[in-house]
Amino acid sequence: QVQLVDTGGGLVQAGGSLRLSCAASGRTFRSYAMGWFRQAPVNEREFVAYISWSGGRTYYADSVKGRFTISRDNAKNTVYLQMNSLKPEDTAVYYCAASTIATSRLSDYTYWGQGTQVTVSS
Repeated sequence: QVQLVDTGGGLVQAGGSLRLSCAASGRTFRSYAMGWFRQAPVNEREFVAYISWSGGRTYYADSVKGRFTISRDNAKNTVYLQMNSLKPEDTAVYYCAASTIATSRLSDYTYWGQGTQVTVSS
C-alpha cells in the first residue's frame, strides 16, 4: 500500500509559479507510475501529467504542455509538479496519484493524495 501527501499549493498571481510535492510512504514507491490530476469547482477531475516509474517517460495534458513539468526523486519517494506561467483557469485542487501503469486514465490510479489547493488570481 502507498500513502500520498500533497503539499505546495497556495495563492499566486497569473504568470507566477508554484511547485507541488507529493511525498509517498512505502518501499514500493519506485514501482508505481505517478500522476497529477486537478479538479475545479463544478468540474470533473481531470488529468494533468504522468511520469513512469523510472522517470524516463512523461506525458501532459494539452492545456499544461510547455508550462508544467512533472519529475520524481525515487530516493526521496517524492514526485513534483513544477507549474510556470500560471493562468486563472489553472485554479483547482491538485491531486497526486499512483498507478501500476503509466496512463492518463483516472480509473487506473489506485492511491490518491488528499489534494492541495492552487488559486491563480488575475
